[in-house]
Amino acid sequence: MPVKTTAFKVRDIVFLLMTILPICAGIAFKVLFIPVSDGISITGAHILYSVDAPVSPFIITEAQLNSWLVIISLLFLCLYLTNGIKEGIHTRRQVIAEWIVEAVEGLVKSNMGEYFKGFAPFVAAIMGLSAFSSLQSLVGLFPPTSDLNVVAGWALLVFFLITYYKMKCGPLHYLKSFGEPVPLLAPLNIISEVSTPVSMAFRHYGNVLSGSVISILIAAGLQGLTNMIMGNLPGWLGEFPFLRIGVPAILSIYFDIFSGLLQAFIFAMLTMMYVSSAFALEDYLARKSKRSRKAKNKAKANTNTNT
Repeated sequence: MPVKTTAFKVRDIVFLLMTILPICAGIAFKVLFIPVSDGISITGAHILYSVDAPVSPFIITEAQLNSWLVIISLLFLCLYLTNGIKEGIHTRRQVIAEWIVEAVEGLVKSNMGEYFKGFAPFVAAIMGLSAFSSLQSLVGLFPPTSDLNVVAGWALLVFFLITYYKMKCGPLHYLKSFGEPVPLLAPLNIISEVSTPVSMAFRHYGNVLSGSVISILIAAGLQGLTNMIMGNLPGWLGEFPFLRIGVPAILSIYFDIFSGLLQAFIFAMLTMMYVSSAFALEDYLARKSKRSRKAKNKAKANTNTNT
């Protein structure tokens, strides 16, 4: 076990505090500045700031703020896990950090192939951001994954990556891909291409939002059932929500934890599947080899001309 210096301990404390403080700041901000609604309220993210713009108003919402809080927390969590990390020294946090890296790298290699091994940090970032965004509902914050605008932004990023890797084989190869296996299917292939980010966004957003809605409706229903059955009891007994004890917590295990983590994993898997399937590696290598041969022949011709 390595000796922990004072500087090491100070960095540890700072990184841990900066991991927790953004979420605490988000809770304090919500309590102080976001009004509490009466009764059942199922709305989108609260608009914090709005500025008129030529096309549409530029707005900053609760979902955007909470997304940045998650990003800051994840940044300092990573700094904490890698603080003082060295080759051959296996502390508990180093074992955890190495396990995360190896697990994601193995996931990327098994689903995308050796060529995409550098994709592991992106996949880990997608999973971490999605999972921790969904888990914000456990502390009463609005989960950014319940906002279609946030998830659609992630899906568009994946769509740009899909297009980029398709274009690596050349614009002509990209256009030809819409006519496979037969040119008559080109319209359907174009629709399929455009629908990829749409389906990814709505799948992730819909599953997270539906869990929140179901939890709220069940909690409200249990409150009404409690009032109907036990509302005539004297004093505080008639107001205490007996039937709500434990049930929302059990539902939260599924809708907030299991479903949130599952959707993060599914989004990452779809990202890997769409990007890797869009890239024709053999055609790319053949094109690269052909260009390399042309460059060598050109260089050889120039050398012969000079001599």
